Amino acid sequence: MPDDVSPAPNRYGKAARHPAPQHSSPHIPPNPAPPPAGPQHTAIQPPATPTPSPPFGGPTTSPFPPAPEAPAPARLRVVVADDNPVVRAGLGVLLSGRADIEVVAEAADGREAYEKTHQHRPDVVLLDVRMPGVDGISALPHLVGIAPVLMLTYSRESEIVHEALRLGAGGYLVHGEFTADQLVRAVKDTKDGRAHFTSTAADALLAHMRLGTAPHRGPLPEGLGSALTTPPVPVHAPPHPLENSEGLSQLQPSVGQSSGYRGSAPTPNRHQYRLSSREVEVMDLIASGMSNQQIAATCFISEKTVKNHINRIFTKLHSATRSEAIAHWLGTAPRNPGRQP
Repeated sequence: MPDDVSPAPNRYGKAARHPAPQHSSPHIPPNPAPPPAGPQHTAIQPPATPTPSPPFGGPTTSPFPPAPEAPAPARLRVVVADDNPVVRAGLGVLLSGRADIEVVAEAADGREAYEKTHQHRPDVVLLDVRMPGVDGISALPHLVGIAPVLMLTYSRESEIVHEALRLGAGGYLVHGEFTADQLVRAVKDTKDGRAHFTSTAADALLAHMRLGTAPHRGPLPEGLGSALTTPPVPVHAPPHPLENSEGLSQLQPSVGQSSGYRGSAPTPNRHQYRLSSREVEVMDLIASGMSNQQIAATCFISEKTVKNHINRIFTKLHSATRSEAIAHWLGTAPRNPGRQP
């Protein structure tokens, strides 16, 4: 181009200037080309889960300590009173096998039941009727002042049911008339003041309600209820003089007497017959009117064993029949001066 030729002016009247060529360094890579104009297609990402903001702007952990666990419910505490060790063991396994029931003590007679109840203060006492020494009816009025009492027995006589309820029993169950679950429910309800009765006891109550009057209170079978004429001695008190000298056998109930009856019949001297403890138990059941089969079921022995006991009893009582043996046992047999007992 000739030197006198100037570049043509641009539209604004100034000469157009061409920028000097750029020489990039061979060591620096050129800037990447911008993305082409036009609609951009991006991959759709799933929405992120929002992170909860900590309360009050604090740390992510809760500022409150965890609530303490609720305490386990207290187990219902039971004392079992029955002279039969097999019955006591069975009840202990049955009740203590429940998560909410605990057998805290066992007793073999009414006095021991009072002592164990006084010591452990249970929620419920399961009490048998016929026990050597102090029977259940004799101990009942002293036990109900400490804990609710549920009668649990083989005794089904109407007079005994009435007397037990009159003295404050919270229910009456006869063995063989309830299931294990029904027993557990009865124990729990007795603690809460709700009464339970098996069919025998319920029939006795129904007959009483139909009569509309209290039945005549005559002597109870075997003189039940007469063993304790004074309150039992507390466990922390000194022993009773009778216990020191002659033991609890002095408290053996005298048949023909009850808490509401004092007849003129003399108290029989049963020690003269020298019966063993098992023979005394069998003879008491004979006097109550039980058959050999019923005695066997009550004592958890065979009928053959019952017959063997009866033969020895008849020999010691110089009796040939049940009625004669009962008369000697109750002290109602006529005196024969020429015959030694």
